[in-house]
Amino acid sequence: MIKVGVVGGTGYTGVELLRLLVAHPQVALQVITSRADAGTLVSQMFPSLRGYVDLPFTHPDHAKLEQCDLVFFATPHGIAMQQTRTLLDAGVKVIDLSADFRLQDIATWEKWYGMSHACPDLVANAVYGLPEVNREQIKSARLVANPGCYPTAVQLGFIPLLEGGVIEAQSLIADAKSGVSGAGRKAEMNNLFSEASDSFKAYGVSGHRHLPEIRQGLARVRGLEVGLTFVPHLTPMIRGIHATLYGKLTREVDLQALFEQRYINEPFVDVMPLGSHPETRTVRGANHCRIAVHRPQGGDMVVVLSVIDNLVKGAAGQAVQNMNLMFALPEAMALNNVPLLP
Repeated sequence: MIKVGVVGGTGYTGVELLRLLVAHPQVALQVITSRADAGTLVSQMFPSLRGYVDLPFTHPDHAKLEQCDLVFFATPHGIAMQQTRTLLDAGVKVIDLSADFRLQDIATWEKWYGMSHACPDLVANAVYGLPEVNREQIKSARLVANPGCYPTAVQLGFIPLLEGGVIEAQSLIADAKSGVSGAGRKAEMNNLFSEASDSFKAYGVSGHRHLPEIRQGLARVRGLEVGLTFVPHLTPMIRGIHATLYGKLTREVDLQALFEQRYINEPFVDVMPLGSHPETRTVRGANHCRIAVHRPQGGDMVVVLSVIDNLVKGAAGQAVQNMNLMFALPEAMALNNVPLLP
């Protein structure tokens, strides 16, 4: 059994991670931390976990995380980087669901996240946890940087096109929409039901923290810098990301065959039949990414539709997928649940 600790178990990502971990036959939850709610039973805060989790939240100062085999950080940025070195030195593997280890360029990270990085030397050793690209590196990793939600949906949609060299790499467009759970569980005016319901808006047009992460990932795939316009939107739903991606074709190619061949052996990427329009509700609660590729009016523009559940394939599910790879378990273990409908 893998002895697992979860740092930050009170947010949406944290409780989603717990939901998946309690169903995992090779996981033994050891400790779940919360600074503000230490001593409170997890099942008291989250009755959905009654009968599955009998642990109380533990204050981080008393968590004894070094006794775990693996620690997940489901925390805001700036927390994991303070504790990761100690855990690695103790032989504990780490999966960070925040952004602390995603960007290889430290100056870029510090610019976008507004603080000094506490352990820049460890960043080079972190493996970016997108299994569809870095599966072999993840298997031997001690520190995995779990991708962000928008970056997961956008990269999976663009990867076949960039690997095949069939679109202009300098004029990519990602128009992406997310449910309100993507903003976290904290109380903020913009996320109140009466503020977000029955409305739709763009945000972060001048720059979003996920932009450099997406650019970095796409540049690695293509082997050169890419030009990307990324515009996120807030939609009046709880879960889900829908990314509509645009690229200009540079040569003739069978787009459907290109995508089907690229993802033929990927357990969590579903290339839908020609002409499909994937919906966010078809991935709700599951670790799937559903993709459809279009060429409107047979022109020189390709349009890719990519949908994920931001809390699962966009966060906790992908983290469990990475854990399975790191511990030589079947990659889909505890992740084969069918999406919820309606």
